[in-house]
Amino acid sequence: MKPESKQYSALVGGRPVVFETGKLAGQAGGAVTVRLGDTIVFGSATMGAHPKASQDFFPLTVDYEERMYAGGHIPGSFFRREGRPSEDAILVARLTDRPIRPLFDNSIRNEVQIVMFSVSADTENPLDVLAVNSASAALMISDIPWDGPIAAVRVVRVNGQLIANPTYQQMDVSDLDLRIAGSRDAILMVESSAHELTEAEMVEALMFGHKSLQTLIDVQIQMAAEVGKPKRVVPTFPVDAVLAKQMYDQYGPELNAIMDAPFIKANMYDSNDALQEKAVAAYAGAGEAQDPKKAEQAKMAFEDALKKAVRARILFQGKRPDGRSRTEIRPIWCEVGTSPRAHGAGLFTRGETQVLTLLTLGTPKEAQEIDTLSPINSKRYIHHYNFPPYSTGEVKRLGTSRRDIGHGALAERALLPVIPPESEFPYTLRLVSEVLSSNGSSSMGSVCGSTLALMDGGVPIKAPVAGVAMGLVKEGEQYIILTDIQGAEDHLGDMDFKVAGTTKGITALQMDIKINGINPQIMSEALEQARVARLFILDQMLAVLPTPRPDLKPHAPRINIIRIPIDKIGAIIGPGGKMIRALQEETGTKIDINDDGTVFIAATDGVGYEKARERIEALTETPQIGRIYTGKVVRTTDFGAFVEIMPNMDGLVHISQLDSERVEKVEDVVQLGDEITVMVTDIDDMGKIRLSRQAVLEGWTPEEAREHDSKNRSSGPRPGGGNGGGRPFNRSGGGGGRSGGDRGPRR
Repeated sequence: MKPESKQYSALVGGRPVVFETGKLAGQAGGAVTVRLGDTIVFGSATMGAHPKASQDFFPLTVDYEERMYAGGHIPGSFFRREGRPSEDAILVARLTDRPIRPLFDNSIRNEVQIVMFSVSADTENPLDVLAVNSASAALMISDIPWDGPIAAVRVVRVNGQLIANPTYQQMDVSDLDLRIAGSRDAILMVESSAHELTEAEMVEALMFGHKSLQTLIDVQIQMAAEVGKPKRVVPTFPVDAVLAKQMYDQYGPELNAIMDAPFIKANMYDSNDALQEKAVAAYAGAGEAQDPKKAEQAKMAFEDALKKAVRARILFQGKRPDGRSRTEIRPIWCEVGTSPRAHGAGLFTRGETQVLTLLTLGTPKEAQEIDTLSPINSKRYIHHYNFPPYSTGEVKRLGTSRRDIGHGALAERALLPVIPPESEFPYTLRLVSEVLSSNGSSSMGSVCGSTLALMDGGVPIKAPVAGVAMGLVKEGEQYIILTDIQGAEDHLGDMDFKVAGTTKGITALQMDIKINGINPQIMSEALEQARVARLFILDQMLAVLPTPRPDLKPHAPRINIIRIPIDKIGAIIGPGGKMIRALQEETGTKIDINDDGTVFIAATDGVGYEKARERIEALTETPQIGRIYTGKVVRTTDFGAFVEIMPNMDGLVHISQLDSERVEKVEDVVQLGDEITVMVTDIDDMGKIRLSRQAVLEGWTPEEAREHDSKNRSSGPRPGGGNGGGRPFNRSGGGGGRSGGDRGPRR
């Protein structure tokens, strides 16, 4: 029997978001679909039966799977099956993980798995915020203990008006793309790109978004009340509060002494590790006599004591682990031109965080092709971020993590608003940020290094962009906002709030919260503090390179644009691409052609470009009456010679037009392969071309040439003249074949 399903609807931005449950995935802990228009996302939440007591963390995994059938597509891979997740899918999984994770009890050791996938994609409504809502709703109706619900909306601004849950079409004309997730009372997660919005405008958008998601919260509470399962009682493994207090009381002074010493990250970490080892041995024994269970309890208690020491020091003494004030930025130094062969290079160092960004410029055809459910099928600005283990003094396997992809996407969003459009700068741009050393805020270091790399490469960016990471330590109503947080402050604090922008305004925003959210006042203060820091950092960067270089690097490709008639595109490409490949090999260039007839010629020297331009113009030129050409004789007949005046385009020089004197035989004047100069005297309706050498020799005007040619045609046949002064012929003989013109070039 078909199971009974229930639907719940919330109005967001004037359009219904529909939750449905009860029909699908009955064995999951909780399962829902969320629908907006014809876009549908499935979300499920399930908890493992047994705790993993040996782990010292809460085992939560969040996966989003992009199914191409949702948009009526077959995957483009060799196997025609979805393989590894796309960057978009990974970013959706991260977008979902970040707001739901803080609302779990971290002492739970039962595995929790959130799995979402696309069911339908209408190319009008984005999938990502629906996925976040599906995860929250699935958790709410499941048996999993969780302190939700949360909800998510997207906010854009079109002509100054804020819109919730917009369509792709509205996003295209917006100067803001904000995704926000929150609970009933607070904001938990922010992800945004913007075209230099002011701090006040951003706060207004955040408040609008938080208000817009309230109806989604209401619906989920109703769902939990009506169809939700009783919450499971699971064992927890909290820190021993008594032991943690003992650790703090006993080792707090030594922890503070470590933080009072001159700050070097490695020294501080080594000292803390040595002190922890001492504390664990004192409580659980050492060597073979150590009790593993008691050792694990002692490690957790010591970590809690360390966290309390750092936070109390910041909150009540105004002292940070490295001795800075709450608004102080670590020492900065920058360099450009680090790589002599990259098309641009920027090295940005802030404290112990160092990022080298390298720029590569390519042709438009080197843009990244995107095979996802989004209507966007390519991008010409690409940012990659690499975080190798040596950057933190560790040894691990190399590879690209979800974090790497997320940080690269954040830096990409931060710089995209200042990248010149293709019409002004016809290049594909790839930036790679190599994190060489890390102690917090490496993603914002990537933004700064990337700005320097772009300017070093001569890219005419609209404005330089800098970024800074803000932190928060909050106990009750008391809080301190920290500027330019380092690793320990990120790990032990309550917020990681990254802000990037220009002198005019914000270009990107990302916020992660470890507590139950923050209020508008904290948000406003953090944004203002970040603005002051951003301007200071920009000053340090611009002292090294104040403006983009006036020209590209010598070895960077120079791309020039010419435009040709659309019907001439085939002449350049040739059969199977033969002509364009030959052109590129002959001229040492790269040539791209758009469907609108725009031709991009990339060359590292002017000679190659000029050769390519001349060849393309010759291939696409249309003959004009009265114009003089030098061409090669490609065929002779009794009545005249056929001369190729441009590639694959020839016309007839009648025997009467070969010379100033009477010609008895064509071969008396020209031979096959000779180059002669001729004038176009006529092009008929079929595109057949009539030429005259005599007009050039006599210096006639086109009108005079046509008059003489007309007289010769009317005088009848001549000895050796074949058909006299009749109609032009093509190379294959006869009067009905191709001679060029509007019949197009040969294939």
